Amino acid sequence: MSDSQTLHPPSFQRGEISDAKLSAALRTLELTITRKLDGVLHGDHLGLIPGPGSEPGDSRIYQPGDDVRRMDWSVTARTQVPHVRQMIADRELETWLVVDMSASLDFGTTGCEKRDLAVAAAAAITYLNSGGGNRLGAIIANGDTITRVPALSGRMHEQTMLRTIATMPKAPPGVRGDLAAAIDALRRPERRRGMAVVISDFLGPITWMRPLRAIAARHEVLGIEVLDPRDVELPPVGDVILQDAESGATREFTIDEQLRDDFARAATAHREEVARTLRRCGAPLMTLRTDRDWIADIVRFVASRRRGAMAGRQ
Repeated sequence: MSDSQTLHPPSFQRGEISDAKLSAALRTLELTITRKLDGVLHGDHLGLIPGPGSEPGDSRIYQPGDDVRRMDWSVTARTQVPHVRQMIADRELETWLVVDMSASLDFGTTGCEKRDLAVAAAAAITYLNSGGGNRLGAIIANGDTITRVPALSGRMHEQTMLRTIATMPKAPPGVRGDLAAAIDALRRPERRRGMAVVISDFLGPITWMRPLRAIAARHEVLGIEVLDPRDVELPPVGDVILQDAESGATREFTIDEQLRDDFARAATAHREEVARTLRRCGAPLMTLRTDRDWIADIVRFVASRRRGAMAGRQ
């Protein structure tokens, strides 16, 4: 699908949407995901990350890019050639979503808000990892409260979880998001090995590396970054008054070429640091934008990950 045919998720209006409209929006989202991605994600419970699972299998020769935490030191010592352990995927997968619903996501300048895109990303993970006894749960945080949905299986549970995510109330004015606390909430109680998916715009200070590393030591981790064009560049609009969505502070700016260049460089540097931090935690990063076809971006991400996985098995 071309950029001129950008597909936007339905709008979820901070719990103000009626139950009938919410049901219809979630149904539309489900049909969109299952139809557009039919045949893209098949297989051995690898989902969006064609990863290793949790049961030990055979060893193979180390390939550049393999996770060094899975080095098979006994085989390496015996053969004098680096080997890594291959893992067999569990028959049932437990997936946890950490969904950032802080005030910075209640923003969008194209066809939807970042909040809507976060719900769409959560729905994509849910529908693509459902079935076969797989369990899904969620930690939803807006900076003021953290809502926990237990990991269960079944269509009714999946719909309840997505409704809870879509209707998460907006945080009170002046309350900043706390992604580190949301990720840390996933650590207790300790859970069986599975997948953890963190959905956020990852704006603000990177204080979440330590809890994410702790999660990554036990689970496969995926970061989903939801962005709006205004997160990465400013338009040439002259004098404006801008407001911090989380603190409520306002400030007047003159947006000239110098300010636009400085903002773009700072935004690029921050995004690069986010990607580096996730890589240090062994987590790939998928970026979805409000001005792009998010379904096509998921397809490209999955295709790229699977090509890499197949190359590693050769």
